[in-house]
Amino acid sequence: MKRALPVLVLSVAGLIPVWRYEPSAPAASSVSVDPAEGSATAGDTVTGTTVRTEKGDVQVQLTYDGDTITAVRLLKQPDHPQTAAAVPRLIAATLEAQSADIDTVSGATVTSDGYRESLQAAIDARGA
Repeated sequence: MKRALPVLVLSVAGLIPVWRYEPSAPAASSVSVDPAEGSATAGDTVTGTTVRTEKGDVQVQLTYDGDTITAVRLLKQPDHPQTAAAVPRLIAATLEAQSADIDTVSGATVTSDGYRESLQAAIDARGA
């Protein structure tokens, strides 16, 4: 019984930081590829629709140089650790594929689906 009280007090003291933990909000992510040198155009920017997911809203903005996607920026993204880890992979896959035909990031399926939907909307909006 003499050890029970210190064990209880130390357990509660150890759990308080866990209860109070709040992850920080991720900044909007952006990865770009430099357009060819000597290009006279600044680029064409297109914004996709806002897609509501159970984790939060997703909205993609694309920058084109001619017919090439040169930059992808997330204007809205869920405030979730898995999303923060998935966004750079989704952007890199988009720049490589130059389309919305990209793989889902494991562990961020909901965000990946919302990203692809907004990405396709941006691509379609440019084609219209």
